[in-house]
Amino acid sequence: MRQLKVYTSLWAMQPHDQSGVKLPYDQVCEMVAAAGFDGMVLDLGAFDVSVAHTVRPHMEAQGLTPLIADFPKTIDSLEDTLHMAADFGAPFVDVIGQVMPLAIDDMVPVIETWMGMSDRIGVPVQFETHRNCITNDLFVTLQLLDRIPDMRLCADLSHYVVDREFWFPLSDDDMGLISRILHRSDSFQGRVASRQQIQLQLDFPQHQKWVDLFKGWWREGLADWRARNPSGDCIFVCELGPPEYAMTGPDGREMSNRWEESQLIMRWVRQIWDDLGGDS
Repeated sequence: MRQLKVYTSLWAMQPHDQSGVKLPYDQVCEMVAAAGFDGMVLDLGAFDVSVAHTVRPHMEAQGLTPLIADFPKTIDSLEDTLHMAADFGAPFVDVIGQVMPLAIDDMVPVIETWMGMSDRIGVPVQFETHRNCITNDLFVTLQLLDRIPDMRLCADLSHYVVDREFWFPLSDDDMGLISRILHRSDSFQGRVASRQQIQLQLDFPQHQKWVDLFKGWWREGLADWRARNPSGDCIFVCELGPPEYAMTGPDGREMSNRWEESQLIMRWVRQIWDDLGGDS
């Protein structure tokens, strides 16, 4: 049986809206579970390991599954995170690798070493499409995929829309490049970007063309995942970050309610999943 599991992230919940108030971890977990999310990402780039251990019992009390996102700055440092993920019961580790050689020939051994660690410890890894890491650039990532057939991705396409400054509408060639990313992706992240903004307000009229573009990509990605996986959980993370990801006005206040927007994305994605055949 295939199931869609929708997560948010602790980073996105600190704070979760324009109030700027950072809620205590127990209240955050209650809110996330009550809204219908299945899990929450613990981002070791935003918080240290001690925070993950502090939040863990509150997540367990609410039945939320943890997912670990790591930003390893050395090749060896990923190993501790993989052991931690195994202990936490995380489905995989989302790797935003900070080891960034300039040449493809030097990148390949880094990815292969991390994949070997993953196999040895028994915790899957997915490499997030993310700026300021080894998958920073769309073209480089596509070359890595060609060189490493077993490399799997977590697709956060917002980074590549900004990185490549795609004109709208995208050309058929550019859409084809994104399709290649989606075909190698085993999970997805929900944020809408434009060519010059990483995180757009979802209800502004001028942003609707980008909203529609991303919804189309999410549909394509989920359909492709279903075609490749007769069973298992497909994880989609609604990750709307606080400022400076979130745009603010002159008073420093966010221009939209990210908590409401994250739930809107969850509803969109669940509807897309159901349209594709649901949990079957």
